[in-house]
Amino acid sequence: MRRIRIVIADRHPIVLQGIRSVLAMHRDFTVVASCSDGASCIEAIQFLVPDVALVDAALPDVSRQQILAPANAVNPGMPIIFFGTTRDRDLQRLALDGACIVLPKDAIPEMLVATLREAAQGQTAVSPSAGQASEEPRAGDQALTQLTDRERQIVRLVSEGLSNKAIGRRLNLADGTIKVHLHHIFQKLDISNRTLLAALAISRSELHAASREPKPPDLLQQDLLGE
Repeated sequence: MRRIRIVIADRHPIVLQGIRSVLAMHRDFTVVASCSDGASCIEAIQFLVPDVALVDAALPDVSRQQILAPANAVNPGMPIIFFGTTRDRDLQRLALDGACIVLPKDAIPEMLVATLREAAQGQTAVSPSAGQASEEPRAGDQALTQLTDRERQIVRLVSEGLSNKAIGRRLNLADGTIKVHLHHIFQKLDISNRTLLAALAISRSELHAASREPKPPDLLQQDLLGE
């Protein structure tokens, strides 16, 4: 099995240790460098060419662009995940431009693992340009085509008003797994809450396509979107 090679960088040693501990529990990850400053992070990206880099967005000695530039130079398209806050407008602008992925520092470990896997597999959605950023559902016909079948199922159930716990029971998934899926759905669709997600789900014709995964009989009966 080929492991996902990761460079991690954070100014706090306890954060680095925590990330290493989480990733050590999964056999498909290997941390090739653990850096506490921007210079060593850039050097690791340049010389080790990892599959993904997970970087503290607040490293004091380098800018975000200085992290992104060498990654694009040695491996165009290499995912850079900035560990930061969703309130950082500059960081969100970079994400909307498709330059990076933003992972909140309060993310649960399952979300960290899922984000790294999706990034390494090239499954992250291409973000719209900054001029297209909006809290309203995007009008493009491809708004939902980038979702996986499982994500479409969850969108459907959100549009029915089900809670995370109820969705988990319906799909036989843990609450934490539902949270991870919702986080990635929000990122892919460039929205920020369940209300907008439900509005988008009801309005888009893409949801009329049936999921390839078998649906429970009660889901077939209660689907509000006419599948």
